[in-house]
Amino acid sequence: MAAAQQQQKMAEGQEEVEEIQHGPLPVEQLQVGLSPLPTLYAYRHHILIPNASRLLVWGRGKTGSFLDFLIFRVAPFYLVSRHFALAVVRTHGIASLDVKKLKDAGYCTVESVTYSPRKDLLQIKGISEAKVDKIIEAASKLVPLGFTSASQLHAQRLEIIQITSGSRELDKILEGGIETGSITEMYGEFRSGKTQLCHTLCVTCQLPLDQGGGEGKALYIDAEGTFRPQRLLQIADRFGLNGADVLENVAYARAYNTDHQSRLLLEAASMMVEARFALMIVDSATALYRTDFSGRGELSARQMHLAKFLRSLQKLADEFGVAVVITNQVVAQVDGSAIFAGPQIKPIGGNIMAHATTTRLALRKGRGEERICKVIASPCLAEAEARFQISSEGVTDVKD
Repeated sequence: MAAAQQQQKMAEGQEEVEEIQHGPLPVEQLQVGLSPLPTLYAYRHHILIPNASRLLVWGRGKTGSFLDFLIFRVAPFYLVSRHFALAVVRTHGIASLDVKKLKDAGYCTVESVTYSPRKDLLQIKGISEAKVDKIIEAASKLVPLGFTSASQLHAQRLEIIQITSGSRELDKILEGGIETGSITEMYGEFRSGKTQLCHTLCVTCQLPLDQGGGEGKALYIDAEGTFRPQRLLQIADRFGLNGADVLENVAYARAYNTDHQSRLLLEAASMMVEARFALMIVDSATALYRTDFSGRGELSARQMHLAKFLRSLQKLADEFGVAVVITNQVVAQVDGSAIFAGPQIKPIGGNIMAHATTTRLALRKGRGEERICKVIASPCLAEAEARFQISSEGVTDVKD
């Protein structure tokens, strides 16, 4: 009798694990046991468990246990994504059909539900107002959005992963590289190095953590048609990476209008649930807005649409801990002083763009293949400049 009960419990445990999995992953899915966990090293959005033969959970079905997390193998660590799989809300009385409706609407994690206003959830077809309130209540129990201490936040900030730009001088003014979990904007004239820096980041994000990488894939939304896979192969050779693997780890999509560009973010969220992504690039975030909206009569609609798009990018950064990098075009500002000093340039998007991005970098051309990057705005970086060079190997330091 006892043996039969034990077998039934084991079967239920396996069934629950299968429910929470989201199909076959491109990386090793770990076995789950019930022993105490080894020492944890917490990153902002991930937990690293060194030298463990398998991942263990505190107990079957316990809310908030590591069974509720997505699990990836990154030798010599187990990389456990801290975002909750949306299937977890079923343990709080939410029907499977309602979970499917949420996923179809682009809500792939519990965080995506808690970060969204109630009115957005009410727009999902087939989910009543009472169900929305129940879903919000269940999600808020799993992901509390209350206060925390500054010391806890400081400890999390110390563990944030940064992705190398490929240039030591540029990494120096960025204090390590491109920050994950936030939006970095790069703006400048044509041929200032924006797209080349994006290509380099697509490769460096795949490097190990101890080499300045993020040990993850890259997602690239191309609004200008300037993405070239052969550049990734050239840059991969520089870092000793297998070219075929590098290309396979970059998910690419061409955006054709602003609505399509926004819809791609929904697809990106579902992809990030299935695999470990370290970087998301939108090149350029504003190009399509300049053609889809014209004149002052559509300025308000354009800015509102842009604000929602940027907010969606920030949600992805918050949910999955990816580094979001967007490029931005510039416009010449002609006024009285332009007669003497020439036209001044300013980035597209106005205050909406300025407030939405965490770090703003201005790129400009130097001599030959030399480029100059200046930190314009950042909550923690000093205003500084760095020189870098564009070569066949991507972004490198200037060779004097």
